[in-house]
Amino acid sequence: MAEWVMDVVRKTSWLDVADTETIDLSPGAYGNNGLGANDGLGHAVNPVTGSSYEPNITLRSDFGRVLAEYWADGPKSETPPGHWNVIANDVSDALPQDELRIGGEGDPVDRLQWDVSLYLAINGAVHDAAITAWGVKRDYTAARPIQLIRYMASLGQSSDPTLPSYNAGGLPLEDGVVELITEESSAPGERHHELRWFVGELAIYTWRGEPGDRANDVGGHAWVRAVEWIPYQRRTFVTPGFPGYISGHSTFSRAAAEVLTSFTGSAYYPGGLGEFVANPSAYLVFEDGPIHEVRLQWATYYDAADQAGQSRIWGGIHIWPDDGDGRRQGSEVGLSAYALARDYMDGTAY
Repeated sequence: MAEWVMDVVRKTSWLDVADTETIDLSPGAYGNNGLGANDGLGHAVNPVTGSSYEPNITLRSDFGRVLAEYWADGPKSETPPGHWNVIANDVSDALPQDELRIGGEGDPVDRLQWDVSLYLAINGAVHDAAITAWGVKRDYTAARPIQLIRYMASLGQSSDPTLPSYNAGGLPLEDGVVELITEESSAPGERHHELRWFVGELAIYTWRGEPGDRANDVGGHAWVRAVEWIPYQRRTFVTPGFPGYISGHSTFSRAAAEVLTSFTGSAYYPGGLGEFVANPSAYLVFEDGPIHEVRLQWATYYDAADQAGQSRIWGGIHIWPDDGDGRRQGSEVGLSAYALARDYMDGTAY
């Protein structure tokens, strides 16, 4: 649990707009994970073009901020399962008429038959994914990061029994991310000076929250009391008011990715590349940004689905098991839902 929680804390600290660290988002370097894992090193080649994917170097902070918002969905945009209807529409629009073969086989069908069949399959899958995810949520009633981080911080630090505030159930110390507030670190001019009244407590280097002028300003990062940590979200939607395990985003997304893969007959986006472009200072809602253009790119529907799940960790809404197990459940649901949808398409369902 401590490592899962620290993964969220770390990623929130990486959203700092002053950070110059970069990441390669190219499908040649990012994605191609095993089911329920983040072990991929990208795709060696675009199977459609036969060429390597071009590098896509982006500020890590821009990537994390765009990622968290792009996949957040709602309440003023499409919902998480609705997002996959948007993707399905984009994929369908990109396919030529002679490639509209259900399952990637047989004769092409007209666009109406294609759309009706695809909507049946993908919405049946995300509907079943919702039933699955919320059944698991009610069985386990697991906590969200905001509860876990604040509670563990209230216990103390779990790294060194010889230091103050030791508790085996507390947060691990990590330089630059989670630190103990001391007389020395909170002295004038030192990094914890603003927290000088809380010597002995833990400090986290993290996002300070939504700014007053979201269109022109950023929340910024600072050392804050760990018991006051907040996720990278709007102040009006700090964290969902229902259990975290498993992630709905992860379950919906993998289920939909399985359907798109089976329905189109290929795991790959048309042309071997899907993309979303976030323009500088014109996309983010939580605060101003991104600083530079960000291109989210995916070779396969699975890559996109994995990113949807990852986004909830970057945004401080879930911990790793919520995501990884959600993907596994979503895969089973999606394959099952598609098989049933095919029976209806073929006229053999009863």
